[in-house]
Amino acid sequence: MEILRIYTDGACSGNQEKSNFGGWGAVLEMGLHQKELWGGQADTTNNRMELTAVIEAFKALKKDGLTIHVFSDSAYVSNCFREKWYKSWESNKWRNAAHKPVENQELWKELLALVRKNDVTFYRVKGHVKLPAASEGDLPQSSQLQQLYEKFLSWNGTGFSYEDFIYITQMNHKVDALACRGISEVKSHVAE
Repeated sequence: MEILRIYTDGACSGNQEKSNFGGWGAVLEMGLHQKELWGGQADTTNNRMELTAVIEAFKALKKDGLTIHVFSDSAYVSNCFREKWYKSWESNKWRNAAHKPVENQELWKELLALVRKNDVTFYRVKGHVKLPAASEGDLPQSSQLQQLYEKFLSWNGTGFSYEDFIYITQMNHKVDALACRGISEVKSHVAE
């Protein structure tokens, strides 16, 4: 069984300010094939961009019924699925534990509809991890990286090797760069 891996990230320059710019990035990966996606939006939030990254990745799929692993550095996104927050939201008519309307519910509803067409597992990734230089052919090593690897395993289970962790971290850097590209593009369009 082939697994489609999706790596996503969202970013926002000036988050919570009146005039801000957001970007999102995603990489879809199956075997040796990769597809990069990115975009941006003015007047948004970081959480909206995190959700948009996953939504746009799923909208790019040409068929349903896939086995998909999603890697996100957004606890907001990954914990919703891992801890099944959406079930209580739905049963409470899209109200949270404080009995207030769930934020970004139009995006959550869109994402849930897309996810439910596939067999999806969400994994949490630590964002903005600095990888030390390594000799060619060697994996980066440090005591801090080892601690982050152990944290990654505590979040996601022991089915990942250290090499997997480094690769996933590198892919998180890649989608972060795509999200920044989305911010740059939307800023340049607004400036025109």
